[in-house]
Amino acid sequence: MVRIGALLVAALGWHLASTYGFDFFVRFDNVPGPLVVGAEFLAQASSQEFYVHIFHSMLRIAMAYGLAVVTGVVLGVMMGRSRFAEDVILPYIEILRPIPAVAWIPLAILMMPSEQSSIVFITFLGALFPIVINTVHGVDQTSKVLVRAARSLGASNTAILWHVVLPGALPSIVAGLAIGMGVAWFSLLAGEIISGQYGIGYFTWSAYTLVEYPKIIIGMLVIGGLGSLCTLLVRKACAPLLRWQIEGAKS
Repeated sequence: MVRIGALLVAALGWHLASTYGFDFFVRFDNVPGPLVVGAEFLAQASSQEFYVHIFHSMLRIAMAYGLAVVTGVVLGVMMGRSRFAEDVILPYIEILRPIPAVAWIPLAILMMPSEQSSIVFITFLGALFPIVINTVHGVDQTSKVLVRAARSLGASNTAILWHVVLPGALPSIVAGLAIGMGVAWFSLLAGEIISGQYGIGYFTWSAYTLVEYPKIIIGMLVIGGLGSLCTLLVRKACAPLLRWQIEGAKS
């Protein structure tokens, strides 16, 4: 209830600022109020094209994020378990990680065979690096005592990985998955704005170029809602894997 109340307070402040043309460093005189935006949202909700934009964005997120999860976790585990793998892979990670998604767009357009694949590639890169870094951190933080104990009991390297290292690294990996989802949405929107023909990012940018201010806010709110929903789904999907944490805290 407190969270809902906080959102209602923000909506009320937005309404008052737009109604009375608040202008103190931040200008609200050209910003449509929540009632105008709500009416436009209802109009868009009855339009099939609006859902086409959402479908394209969700499809790109699903493809890019799925690839990033598999690639990021595998690379992170390799780097965390092997000094040689870390020495080979880490320089690439550290060089490429600071490059923003927008900077990848021209090269992605040149490299990829289609517009869709270029946007997926940009989104994949955005999600990849947080997952890799957090996976490496989680593997590095695994108790060496537990590893030595398992080895002394005759556990193989594969058994140690599956039953000791990965469970111990899971909290950090899950954090990386949640962060990666947020960055994936940021990267997706950058790609859709520059080179997309469909997608919620393209919808928002097109509204800006056509001076349709209510649609801009609708696009922003939909982006925020979908991003939050996807992050929540990631956390809920990973919750059963972290049940041992809750049970350990209760015991």
